[in-house]
Amino acid sequence: MNSLLTKNDVGETITDFRAEVVNRKITTITANEVLHVVATAIFNKQGDLLIAQRPLDKHMGGLWEFPVGKVEAGDAVTNALCRELDEELGIQLLSLESLICIEHAYPEKTVLLDVWIVSDFGGEAYGREGQAVQWVALNRLDRLEFPEANHGIIEALNI
Repeated sequence: MNSLLTKNDVGETITDFRAEVVNRKITTITANEVLHVVATAIFNKQGDLLIAQRPLDKHMGGLWEFPVGKVEAGDAVTNALCRELDEELGIQLLSLESLICIEHAYPEKTVLLDVWIVSDFGGEAYGREGQAVQWVALNRLDRLEFPEANHGIIEALNI
C-alpha cells in the first residue's frame, strides 16, 4: 500500500507506515555507505512521464533518468523532493505518492532510490540546469537507455 500526500501534507510529519522513510534523515555519507537520493515519476495531465538526460560529465552521463536529487545530511525526504524539483525543473510539488525504494550497487557506488509519483505540480517543467528533458509515454520507455538502477522504477510503473 502506498501513502498519498497532498499539498497540505508536504513537509509535515507523516503518521502512516512510510513515516520512517519520509522523515528519515541522513547524517553522513562516506565512500562505503549508500547514497540516498529521491527520484520522481512525474506525470502530466496527458499521462506522459517526464524524464531527464544525465549530464555527460556525470556518472552514467548521457543516459535518461527519472528526475533525481540527493537527500542532504539532516534533510527529510519531502524537503529534498521539494528542493530538487524546484532547483532542477522549476516546478512546485502539490501531491506525491510513494512508489518504491530501490537499492542498487554499481561498481563505484551504491544508491538508494526513494521513488515517488508526482501527479500534480505547479509551474512548467524545464531543464533548469541545462539538462535535456522530455515528456514520454510510459509504453515508450523501453526505447530509451536508462541507468540499471532505474529499471526497477520502470517495472514498478508498468505493474
